[in-house]
Amino acid sequence: MNDYPFTSLTKSLPSTVPFVGPEAQERQMGKPFQARIGANESVFGPSPQAIEAMRLAAMDVWRYCDPENHDLKEELATIHGVKPENIVVGEGIDALLGNLVRMIVSNDTPVVTSLGAYPTFNYHVAGFGGRLELVPYKNDREDPETLIERAKATSAPLIYFANPDNPMGSWHDANSVQAMIDAVPEGAILCLDEAYIEFAPELTAPPIDVSNPRVIRFRTFSKAYGMAGARVGYGIAEAGLALAFNKVRNHFGVNSIAQAGALASIRDRGWLLNVRQLVDKARNEIAHIARANNIKPLVSAANFVAIDCGRDGVFARRVLNELVTRGVFVRMPFAAPQDRCIRVSAGRPEDLAAFEAALPEAIKAAELF
Repeated sequence: MNDYPFTSLTKSLPSTVPFVGPEAQERQMGKPFQARIGANESVFGPSPQAIEAMRLAAMDVWRYCDPENHDLKEELATIHGVKPENIVVGEGIDALLGNLVRMIVSNDTPVVTSLGAYPTFNYHVAGFGGRLELVPYKNDREDPETLIERAKATSAPLIYFANPDNPMGSWHDANSVQAMIDAVPEGAILCLDEAYIEFAPELTAPPIDVSNPRVIRFRTFSKAYGMAGARVGYGIAEAGLALAFNKVRNHFGVNSIAQAGALASIRDRGWLLNVRQLVDKARNEIAHIARANNIKPLVSAANFVAIDCGRDGVFARRVLNELVTRGVFVRMPFAAPQDRCIRVSAGRPEDLAAFEAALPEAIKAAELF
């Protein structure tokens, strides 16, 4: 066995990824899924204007991309009413989370997050030797007050909070989120993940205030804008915090095709409105299918619906596996008691028809164990 010169931290970490992709499952099954409604992608795709912009950009792909992401930052700054120096662009929120953690976390640094929240954040914390301080959900929602209390008690310099939340689709209103921002202790930063904010009701997001150095808000082109495969996300923060990402980020990380697509996408407000309407319709249909099978859909402010299967995580996992066997890709929360649910992403009519056909059979098969 090779003895690689890894650090002791690297040696202690498992070789794993936070998610098993549907492609890996398809390779294992030897066939494609009928319905790919598990990864919270937008099956409705990107704006046609974005597709055309990316097609044109491909002809110049021999060039290195703009490492400053200048045009995209300018546009994002205009839309959000801030300055370009308040914007940082990266390879999706995942990469930006990694950069943020790298700047703040070292060996045994306490980091506060919710038990069962987005696992990629935890992956980055572990990768830099941090110590997770986990706060349980409260009534299937993240608990902002207790997150702040835990941060104060542990002197944690970093707090992660998503609004709307993944995996439950729950959310807090703008006043509650602002109260959390105001309560962030001195010397700490709140990482506010707003990946699903475009699907949320009005008055979910508080006004953006880039004068506050204790919060950074992350948003993405992977969900509402339908560009998950392009890997583009951005942060909005006080200028000093945003600028600090230049210390650690991959400056050529967001390729030129992705930059062109994101820029065209964010300018096409009509397409975004269309996607919101399609997602709302799909959420209603998913809820209808769940109720027809005597299981409970939770109200969602994201592009997916968490469905309470009525028992525990073992039973929910059986339902999920039976759906996968029948060609329907879905996922589920990782931690109890939220793992009593499966999570179904918004889909096209044909995707939801496949889900509707497979669900009663999957429940029946799960009940036979």
